Amino acid sequence: MRDEDILIGSLMEDTWLTLEQVAAACGVEPGWLIRHLEEGLLFPHAQNMAGVWRFSGVALVRARRMRQLERDFDAVPELAALVADMLEEMDAMRARLRCLGG
Repeated sequence: MRDEDILIGSLMEDTWLTLEQVAAACGVEPGWLIRHLEEGLLFPHAQNMAGVWRFSGVALVRARRMRQLERDFDAVPELAALVADMLEEMDAMRARLRCLGG
């Protein structure tokens, strides 16, 4: 098991991560995250509290998905964010279906 799998698996809903922690978990420089934040591609799962960025576990999953899409498919950030939105919707629909017994 990789360290990043352990990090993802142990995140809790109310856990907040720093910019540096998320960048390390995504294998990117902090500047990559800042650019995506400035473009509005990681909201609402990231917050600037007193000048310090904090990220939820959902933001980490989203950032990792977006990075993978950009890397694997040479996708521009906006397209990666759109695909991440669709994947999040699919995850939510699957969760609702499981709750309904499907």
